[in-house]
Amino acid sequence: MTGFATRQLHAGERPDSGVTPRALPIYLTAGFVMDDFDHAVDHFSTGDGYSYTRVANPTTEAVEQRIADLEGGAEAVLVGSGQAAVAITLLGLVGAGQHIVSAAQIYEGTRGLLLDNLTRHGIETDFVDDANNPDAWEAAIRPETRVLFAESIPNPRNEVLDIEAVASVARRHGIPLVVDSTLATPYLVRPLEHGADVVIHSASKFFAGHGAVLGGVIVDNGAFDVTSTLFPHLTAPSRTGAPSFAQRLGGRARIGYLREVMGLRFGPTLSPFNAFLIGQGIETLSLRVERQSANALGVARWLAAQPEVHSVDYSGLDDNPYHALAQRYLPNGQGSVFSFTLRGGTAAAGAFIDALEVFTHMTHLGDVRSLILHLATTSHNQRSPEQLERAGIQAGSIRLSIGIEDLPDLLADLDRGLAAVRALSV
Repeated sequence: MTGFATRQLHAGERPDSGVTPRALPIYLTAGFVMDDFDHAVDHFSTGDGYSYTRVANPTTEAVEQRIADLEGGAEAVLVGSGQAAVAITLLGLVGAGQHIVSAAQIYEGTRGLLLDNLTRHGIETDFVDDANNPDAWEAAIRPETRVLFAESIPNPRNEVLDIEAVASVARRHGIPLVVDSTLATPYLVRPLEHGADVVIHSASKFFAGHGAVLGGVIVDNGAFDVTSTLFPHLTAPSRTGAPSFAQRLGGRARIGYLREVMGLRFGPTLSPFNAFLIGQGIETLSLRVERQSANALGVARWLAAQPEVHSVDYSGLDDNPYHALAQRYLPNGQGSVFSFTLRGGTAAAGAFIDALEVFTHMTHLGDVRSLILHLATTSHNQRSPEQLERAGIQAGSIRLSIGIEDLPDLLADLDRGLAAVRALSV
């Protein structure tokens, strides 16, 4: 197999358009013309070819193949956002009266989906506080549990998931482990290689890389157990008597259902233009992530030495409780999104952020530019003080997403922020 950087450029088939463009062509069209009557009959009987972009599009398909290759998966499905990828994956696997077990440390949008939205559809969720404790996952599983969910690098504190430990629990129960690996990217870790069944990314982040487009992707290992009795919607014939997804697709039944039913009927279609931009971003993924991770380690080490900083949550630091796991799962870099906490609470955080000139103050991640956000008053502002404390978020906690700028410039900007903090006490 060729290396990661080579595959991020060359993996995936380019659409056959009769000419040979070097860049991926953009098929910016709602639908595709049928050659004749028999062509239409054949397409709607077999699904081969293209008829409507909500079903399939050559540009999108090429990028899906590239992402599946980089993750070591059997197949990928691109959708309109990372949140759409999470939603249709969970709704495609879990139904009314069933149950999800999730790590407690996850993206706030996903947490809200689990607590506020899926409950309206009769789906309950229990959270595991220590995601690396297999016994805690075991204790939370019920007969009606259908998914275990976690993040490889949880947002926002750069903890590291012991993927193999959680996957072993999922495997014993015949339940898929779904891992949101947005903050790691397949360059740093490929959860399917460690036993996960499904990987999700917000492609808006590191894949696209430039803060310009939204997108999400679901990657499946293609190893669905066709003998499972837990997912009758995948193993039983359809309401029209057609063969089941398991009969038609075998180990790809799960991703086939997410593509053909969830993606088609819920309609979170990704624009082919966005797919093109995501594909372009992937071509430099390893270069950006390597630089961002190196910058992040430099920033974390610098922050840890400052007297105004109470703590730094970065697994690349030698004294971080997740450091050993990071060396095991993330030897090429520990990512570039992490939090740190200033002494002085909200006032210090506000003064710090407002003094910065290089960092961009916005709610996004994985950009080539360095970004900053105060957690307790923005992304986590719906949590109670007790919930914030359990999540390790204090009044002075700030999230950074480190970009590709020159490290000395980032440190100088952060020092500018600390000078503003020091001025508060004068």
